[in-house]
Amino acid sequence: MKIRVYYEDTDAGGIVYHSNYLNFCERARSEVFFRHGLSPVFGGGQFVARKIEADFILSAKLGDTLEVVNELLEVKGASFLLVQRIFKEQKMIFELRIMLAYVTFEGKPQKITPDIKRLIESLF
Repeated sequence: MKIRVYYEDTDAGGIVYHSNYLNFCERARSEVFFRHGLSPVFGGGQFVARKIEADFILSAKLGDTLEVVNELLEVKGASFLLVQRIFKEQKMIFELRIMLAYVTFEGKPQKITPDIKRLIESLF
């Protein structure tokens, strides 16, 4: 997914503010569902961030065009592990490892059904 860096994404020096890299990755995850006419909220629950490891490699700046790439690593019983990388001009500038847990709308962990597992594996 391509993302343009706008003024609102940057700090006073025109550099992307660190938390916005997480926002860019969230948009890219949601867009995977939207592009297939789906919602990221489905089957009586939703996926929420359980664990995040972020590696800030290089900075992005105002006006840059970035590409967010998703890679599914593993689907477990109630979660899945995803790596998301952000590239600027084909050079990786950020990497996020995120474990997403499937929970009910009340926030309780929920097992991923075989249908949802197949869907995640086909989307990512």
